[in-house]
Amino acid sequence: MLSISPYLLTPILGWIAAQGVKYAIAMIKTRDRGTFRSIYLSGGMPSSHSSTVVSLAVFIGLFHGVESALFGISALLAAVVMYDAVMVRRSVGEQGQAIHELIAKTLTGVRLPHAAKGHTPLEVLMGGVVGTAVGLVVFLATI
Repeated sequence: MLSISPYLLTPILGWIAAQGVKYAIAMIKTRDRGTFRSIYLSGGMPSSHSSTVVSLAVFIGLFHGVESALFGISALLAAVVMYDAVMVRRSVGEQGQAIHELIAKTLTGVRLPHAAKGHTPLEVLMGGVVGTAVGLVVFLATI
C-alpha cells in the first residue's frame, strides 16, 4: 500500500481541486470542452496558489493546533503567497498587458513578451475557500 504524507497530499489535492474548478469554469464560459489550456494559465478563478497554501495551513492548524510553530509558519507562508498573487503578480500582469497594447499601437514588429496574469482579491478569496475545504477533508480523513 502506498503511503503519502498528509503534509504533501493536502497541498497537492488543494492544487488539483482549484485547477479542476478553474477548468470547469473555463468550460462553462467558453463552452469548449476539448482544451486543458486553462489548467496551465496563470490567474483565473479560483487561485490555485491560494488553495494550495491555505489547504496546508488549515490541515496543520487542525492537526497540530493554531498555537503550534508549524501552523505559524504555514499561515505566514499562505499570507505571503496570497499577498503576492493579488498585489505583485496582478500588478505585473497589468503592466504586461499595457506593454502589449503599446507594442500593438506602435507596429514596431517587436515580439510580444509573455504577460502572466495575477489574481483579483475574489479569486484569491475563493482559492482560500477551496483550500479550507480540502484541508478539512484531509484532516477528517486522517483522524
